Amino acid sequence: MKLTFRPAFATALAAIALLPSPAAAQAFTPPQGVGSLTLAWQFVDNTGHRLTDGFINPLGQSQTTSALVELDYGVTDRLSATVGLPYVFAKYTGANAPQSGQAVDICRCWQSAFQDFSFGARYRFGDDRWAVTPTATFGVPSHDYPFAGEAVVGRNLREAQVGLASAVKLVDLLPKASVQASYTYSVVQRAVTDVGVNRSNSHLEFGYAVTRGVYLRGDASWQRTHGGLRVGSVTGVPFPLPGEFSSTPERFAQRDRLGRVNYWHAGAGASFPAGPADIFVSFTKYVAGTDTHNGQAYTVGSTFYFDLKK
Repeated sequence: MKLTFRPAFATALAAIALLPSPAAAQAFTPPQGVGSLTLAWQFVDNTGHRLTDGFINPLGQSQTTSALVELDYGVTDRLSATVGLPYVFAKYTGANAPQSGQAVDICRCWQSAFQDFSFGARYRFGDDRWAVTPTATFGVPSHDYPFAGEAVVGRNLREAQVGLASAVKLVDLLPKASVQASYTYSVVQRAVTDVGVNRSNSHLEFGYAVTRGVYLRGDASWQRTHGGLRVGSVTGVPFPLPGEFSSTPERFAQRDRLGRVNYWHAGAGASFPAGPADIFVSFTKYVAGTDTHNGQAYTVGSTFYFDLKK
């Protein structure tokens, strides 16, 4: 059986995972009866792939754009629930012929579909100045969508996430500043019995309220996959392409789901009021990583607030 190689990476992460401050990862919770509806759009420009040695291969580019609807609601003053669903468009844009051999890439046309439902809950400890908040989120594919190729909307795998978010307002040091950090461990459905792709994600954010309504932030995100397979590199370090994916036909067929994706991302953003809603914008740059994409992401959206107690 002849195996045709192409780099194997998750091509379209859930939009909620790339937004600047998804509700499910926030340490502070809304008051009882108060909720918010977020509508967001994100454009991801994948400019190439980082191989196992960190070398950037500028081939196999793709673009992804996503529309997200997310609802967050304060069940009590400390417990909140969140549900979200992104609709994702993806397209192969590389100048070279797609090595995947998939029709979705060969046509160089947009492929689109709903991706994964996200259901989350978090419980806050603390007061108005600080918070420590355990979180739990479940992701379930909305339907059995394709996962092979660059122009796909996701990996079509279930996952459960548990984590801890914390935040503190620097009232005594910088009255208008705050710091937030979170850690999440994800248990991911196995596409191949002997290869796990559970992962750790952490996020650190520093924010500053320029005025009562205008908020600026800078952040850094990190991911480490526990397990997964490495693609290798053109230099042969630690082994030549296609690395660990060629060990069995089953692994090669599932390569888009099995990557050991590790990365560092950095970003900046701003939010400001606009009538009954807040508008937010952000930019995220892929700084470093292995067996992952290289590129950047742009996000814009609006959050509308409502109070069911009135």
